[in-house]
Amino acid sequence: MVAPIILDAMELVEVAAGWFWMGWSEGHPGERPRHRVWIDTFEIARSPVTNHEYARFLSATRTPPPPWWSDPRFADPQQPVVGVNWFEAVGYCEWLSKVDGPHRLPTEAEWEKAARGGLDDARYPWGSERPGIARVDRPPRVTETLANPLGLLGLSGVCHEWCLDWEDEAYYAASPERNPAGPAHGSRRVSRGGAWRHQDMWSPVAHRSSLPPALRYSDYGLRVVRDR
Repeated sequence: MVAPIILDAMELVEVAAGWFWMGWSEGHPGERPRHRVWIDTFEIARSPVTNHEYARFLSATRTPPPPWWSDPRFADPQQPVVGVNWFEAVGYCEWLSKVDGPHRLPTEAEWEKAARGGLDDARYPWGSERPGIARVDRPPRVTETLANPLGLLGLSGVCHEWCLDWEDEAYYAASPERNPAGPAHGSRRVSRGGAWRHQDMWSPVAHRSSLPPALRYSDYGLRVVRDR
């Protein structure tokens, strides 16, 4: 097990503008075709939003806590906050924007570019090898999984992370080359990142998932970005 590190506050990491290869030619149909995408410079949080960080939001806004908030298995300050639906994730970003400048959820393309960290041919955010870490019965602390080359944590094996985009399995075939933001409408919102609750928690970096935006699951959280 990776030694735990305590994160006292949200830290943002710059992702430089440039091209990357999105998707996986041997993946599920929704991950194809593999295609080249340009993303402008942005900053992304080093880890998913933790219980410690989300507690500030609850206190400031008097928002009701998500399910599992009081469950001891989910209560460690360094675990990701889970049980947050897409609307609540957006609400957190809106509150954080008032406190610390404009923040939002990442687009699906931004998430994958950041998660790859320059390793466009790797299967996982940290490389091509699966980690030798056993399955767990609760969300790991965000620091208990491998970092990618940008130092981002919790990209697989922790929780699904909400993205801004509507989901469309065929979107890659028509996606614009520059700063794609997903289809104009849909019924499900995209999420990214492997989740602790799955039989295979180590989701490949190109894997796409989605959920109706009003639903709350015990393996759904969020990570924030800020434009430069």
